[in-house]
Amino acid sequence: MVEFSTSQLYELIANFFWPFVRVMAFLSISPVFSNRSVPVTAKIGLGFAISLLIAPNIPPLIEHDPLSWNGLLILIQQVLIGFSIGFSMQIIFAGIGLAGELISMTMGLGFGAFFDPQSQGRSTSISQLMTAFAILLFIGCDFHLLFIESLANSFKTMPVSYGTINKFQYQDLAFLGSHIFSAGLQLSLPIVTILLIMNMALGILNKSAPQLNMFGIGFPLTLLTGFLMLKLMLPYLNEPILLLIHQGIELIKFN
Repeated sequence: MVEFSTSQLYELIANFFWPFVRVMAFLSISPVFSNRSVPVTAKIGLGFAISLLIAPNIPPLIEHDPLSWNGLLILIQQVLIGFSIGFSMQIIFAGIGLAGELISMTMGLGFGAFFDPQSQGRSTSISQLMTAFAILLFIGCDFHLLFIESLANSFKTMPVSYGTINKFQYQDLAFLGSHIFSAGLQLSLPIVTILLIMNMALGILNKSAPQLNMFGIGFPLTLLTGFLMLKLMLPYLNEPILLLIHQGIELIKFN
């Protein structure tokens, strides 16, 4: 019969359970990993595997009774840190999705919004396209590995202890929220500008020839121009999107 003493149990919790809590909090909110199409069992298995790989390489952890106030504070700390690391990258993808929303509204596809089961909210086809494109770049350029590496490094810069929670750059994380709007506007600006110029031209044409059916002419013309511009601009969005992802990863390095 295998027996564990109290000190051995505390050591097991300190060396594996606390890292596992931080990793699972990270996986529950980070992009790609938190996708609803990924089974819960797969997420738990991935979190277990990552924790097993991280645990031997982190500094010795202080043993605390998980049922004490210190243990409760440590649990809250690990959840907050994991959420913050994943949320920092989620903000970047929200900005990319906003760019798709702006393009859709300018093209006249705002009425074509549908319920997205992944985000449990309203979404448009262009927003889904932009998000899928960003995810492919995220995985294809191995940023997901850098993301997990930054999570592993957080155990060295922020060891498991109830007194280190104030070291996280929460103020920088709040400032990163402003990038949702600036990134979305910058990514969508070329296409939105062309579409606005076209709408102005259609407005002038409507004033010059009011007998023309501008809705019948302008709507398909706006859609065609928007899709052509999206086809031309999409290959050139690689660098801006990769730069935004890199900024998110730089934030969670805890420099």
